[in-house]
Amino acid sequence: MTKIRKSSIEMNPEEFRKIGHQLIDDIAEFFESIDQKLVTPHESPILLQKLVGNLPIPENGQDAEELISKSTELLFNHSLFNGHPKFLGYITSSPAPIGALADLLAAAVNPNVGAHILSPIATEIEKQTVGWLAEFIGLSSDYGGLLVSGGNMANFTGFLAARTAKAPMSIKDDGVGSSSKKLTVYCSKTTHTWIEKAAILFGLGSNSIRWIKTDPSNRMDTQALETSIKNDLENDCLPLMVIGTAGDVSTGVVDNLSELSAICKKYDLWFHIDGAYGAPAAIIPELSPLFEGMKDADSIALDPHKWLYCPLEAGCALVKNPQHLIDTFSSHPEYYNFSNNGEGVAQNFYEYGLQNSRGFRALKVWLTLQQLGRRGYEKLIREDIELSEMLYHLADNHPELEAVSQNLSITTLRYIPLENTLEEEYLNQLNEHLVNDLQSGGEVFLSNAVVFDKYCLRACFVNFRTSEKDVVEIIEIIVKEGRKIHLRLS
Repeated sequence: MTKIRKSSIEMNPEEFRKIGHQLIDDIAEFFESIDQKLVTPHESPILLQKLVGNLPIPENGQDAEELISKSTELLFNHSLFNGHPKFLGYITSSPAPIGALADLLAAAVNPNVGAHILSPIATEIEKQTVGWLAEFIGLSSDYGGLLVSGGNMANFTGFLAARTAKAPMSIKDDGVGSSSKKLTVYCSKTTHTWIEKAAILFGLGSNSIRWIKTDPSNRMDTQALETSIKNDLENDCLPLMVIGTAGDVSTGVVDNLSELSAICKKYDLWFHIDGAYGAPAAIIPELSPLFEGMKDADSIALDPHKWLYCPLEAGCALVKNPQHLIDTFSSHPEYYNFSNNGEGVAQNFYEYGLQNSRGFRALKVWLTLQQLGRRGYEKLIREDIELSEMLYHLADNHPELEAVSQNLSITTLRYIPLENTLEEEYLNQLNEHLVNDLQSGGEVFLSNAVVFDKYCLRACFVNFRTSEKDVVEIIEIIVKEGRKIHLRLS
């Protein structure tokens, strides 16, 4: 007589419902009251380690309801809340509630979106999501691509596709050292640090990067770019790609994408755009001139977990000709039985990127895009930009603040005491202390940027919970804390 297996990891339906209902109730209460909490409790690593405990892995299992309850308490009382209306640091958005539900649903089915046969409907949803994201920023839905963890991986995907497309074919067998010419890439000095990682990890080396100066508006200087390319060609180098930025991480500036595109066409270079943060702003009609040239990009990085309000992790790599991804990443070992056995073409995402086993990241993006629609997103993104402009103007009109820059939804500013004889070195020191104190204080969370050699407070609005009331209060908090620090340092 065969026995039915009973596993201690399973839950009966009644237990799962009870725990699940309580968890959903707790999350709903968390969302409802998040504005009443500190942005962060700023607890020390030692305290947090004590809360987690330093015990070995349990010998015997523990009650699931108690474990979920304890974990809920830990996360809701000892986290930094990027969903808080006064969280404006870095580029992490408030997570859309439907995205949180989507992650629960995706985890329940647990598809491996590496091969169509392993994830039939999930694969089709991801394909549609990629097409929708391309359309969202004004591209053709024929762009191919895939969902990845975030900006680094999306940019890495474009970088590797460019290397395959533009470097000698011999490097696939013999490595980059087989090229008789030094491979070079071009980007502005404001480009995100992912480019250094890519150049080092993928064999070109950090000396292959040509850091192009910026013009007075902080855009890449296109004349300096072309001069650098010409010099390299004359010195037996092989230029591969130009990286334009659609919303740089410090100030939100968008490079002159149309001029970069023209240079890439002239010299037959791959044109990659890092639009991880700023590309969604292309949905705003009055901002469309900023993004002219984006349609010419060979690849684009875009992060739905930034300005599309999706929970982490959700990045996207878009490539104009998806065959470049297959040429770069595809392999067919004998133990992969992933051939198409039905009607139509089955897409296997393991051939499009670095991962073989892949979670169902697309569901939360797919659902959020449908819940809001194009008009809903246009409204929210425009409101974020307007709040950024409001912060800039309030700072500009305040006697103790200097508004430094404002682009897209990023504003930089700094605190300046009423004495007008203070040196720049002191002001930079004061504002660095101010950023640190604000981040630890819990009332508001801003990050930092150095703009025109000025150490600044940086506020990035990708938060659908932030309101005009919060902006007014943030100004008050900055001035209050700035005065305290000035008294402490002077």
